[in-house]
Amino acid sequence: METAYNPIFHRVSVRQFLEQPVEDEKTELLLKAAMAAPSSTNQQPWEFYMVKDKTLLENLSSCSPYASCIARAPQAIVPVWKRDCRLPEFAPIDLSIALENLWLQADMLGLGGVWLSLAPYEERMKKAEQILSLPENVRAFALFPYGYPKAERTQQNRYDTARVHWM
Repeated sequence: METAYNPIFHRVSVRQFLEQPVEDEKTELLLKAAMAAPSSTNQQPWEFYMVKDKTLLENLSSCSPYASCIARAPQAIVPVWKRDCRLPEFAPIDLSIALENLWLQADMLGLGGVWLSLAPYEERMKKAEQILSLPENVRAFALFPYGYPKAERTQQNRYDTARVHWM
């Protein structure tokens, strides 16, 4: 069955970006989409650090063996959770939902990005927190470099009926 455009089936990981800044209005829509996510007991444990500084982006590229692309991105979002949220054990789940919302919104706006995990790796989280001089009351969750994609790619079909069990 053919369907209309759906960002769930269009979104891909983008690691190469045009040297074109993203309009502030589009970035604000990304953040609104992230904050529209549901969270455990509606705790909304998130905050978002916006990074455009080239030196910070370069330094963040050392936080993970997979993060080299952030050095060449026009900007990045670093979602964090507040340590004093009601249910800190659920904060990574809440942040995952928020980041997926953000990523799908990015696709809808013609932007691309990639989710670079920091959590649950303590050394990656601490490194990002130090680079950004984050306050003690937050934990870095991930890096999300984003911008206008250099190339268009098609998402691979991952639907596998062998993983579906009807009961």
